[in-house]
Amino acid sequence: MFSHVMVGANDLGASRKFYDAVLGTIGIAPGVTDEKGRIFYLSPTGVLGLTTPIDGKPATAANGGTIGFNVADPATVDKWHAAGVANGGTSIEDPPGVREGGLGKMYLAYLRDPSGNKLCALHRMG
Repeated sequence: MFSHVMVGANDLGASRKFYDAVLGTIGIAPGVTDEKGRIFYLSPTGVLGLTTPIDGKPATAANGGTIGFNVADPATVDKWHAAGVANGGTSIEDPPGVREGGLGKMYLAYLRDPSGNKLCALHRMG
């Protein structure tokens, strides 16, 4: 459905360290920097971009917004979460684990990146 997601960052160096670590746990190569200094993470199903806001104002996290990443298994969700915390992210909500609801049984974890963007690693269980 999506071609890309672009998130604002106030410190691209801190954001690169964080995203290289968490995305590396799910098989995404380190970010590539373009001529404008933006950082892009490429996958077969889409692109995640990091940029300082073009209006020159500070980046802010979307209130109520979450970027979710499909993850192969619960162990990788745990690795993703640990890599994020070790590289400048903040653990939020409940600890990584199973959640059940109207969309079925899932194993997931939530983090905030160094700029406050909310992320989720999610594995849908059979």
